[in-house]
Amino acid sequence: MIVVTGAAGFIGSFLVGKLNKNGFDNLILVDTFDDPLKDNNLSQKRYHQLLERSNFLHWLERNYSQVEIVFHLGARTDTIGQEPEIYKELNLKYSQKLWKVCTQYHIPLIYASSAATYGNGDFGFSDKHDGISRLKPLNLYAWSKHDFDIWALKQEETPSFWAGLKFFNVYGPNEYHKGSMASVILHAYNNIKESGEMKLFRSHRDNFKDGEQKRDFIHVDDIAEVMMFFWENQKTSGIYNVGTGNARSYLDLTRAVFESMKKKTKIQFVDIPASIRGRYQYFTEANIQKLKETGYSKPFKDIEHGVNDYVSNYLSKELYY
Repeated sequence: MIVVTGAAGFIGSFLVGKLNKNGFDNLILVDTFDDPLKDNNLSQKRYHQLLERSNFLHWLERNYSQVEIVFHLGARTDTIGQEPEIYKELNLKYSQKLWKVCTQYHIPLIYASSAATYGNGDFGFSDKHDGISRLKPLNLYAWSKHDFDIWALKQEETPSFWAGLKFFNVYGPNEYHKGSMASVILHAYNNIKESGEMKLFRSHRDNFKDGEQKRDFIHVDDIAEVMMFFWENQKTSGIYNVGTGNARSYLDLTRAVFESMKKKTKIQFVDIPASIRGRYQYFTEANIQKLKETGYSKPFKDIEHGVNDYVSNYLSKELYY
């Protein structure tokens, strides 16, 4: 059996589809299954069983011998939430409990960390273990992910193989339910379709022009490819960046959406809300040297091709993967 937690969500449901496409349907899908907006993410998927998050660890204790690997993608992902105990319970304590069960029964564990742990980037974007403790995240979500990374690195007893993957800015099919937390591509597509224009944050720093804030945008298909690579190549456990290694501007991204929609580019700049201005990241770019050293060599989709695939094959047709 292959376990995917957060299976009804964006990355989780895409991974399930990818596994199905590769002939795997012996899947245990874990989530809360309480959001009807996520129902379509799994409507065409093949799997063995759906499990509520609250029942999963007990199930794993009883059925560990049947489990080949756990992909732990479930988390509270809201980056503006203000409930520290919820983040601590769902993103830290739950993950610690899962780690301990996987350790006890020698089950490989691949879990989602986040590039949000790098904060404003003052300490760079290296995934070398000796520098991770210095990072200063900017929100509760990022802190909860960072705290688990730090905890994992301190453990003497570990799963037979483990990989914590720091996902950078992920976009692609199956994120319709995410609302304000969805990628800029989805927001751009909807805004352009409705009004013919897109609003971007202007810069509040002298060293960045408006719209030239940069992120390492990565297609969800590339994320799934990396996860499956680690499943198939369980060599060196640790924390790894998963991005393209090539930061692109919001202007580049938005222009690619206009181009994919065959619309004339029309962009308006607005102030970053004061409530998040101090926590806004102006630049992220994954250092992926460690990932390359594992032997991963598949090319990542660039913005132009990735956005066109997303817009043309999914958003314009309202399709899921």
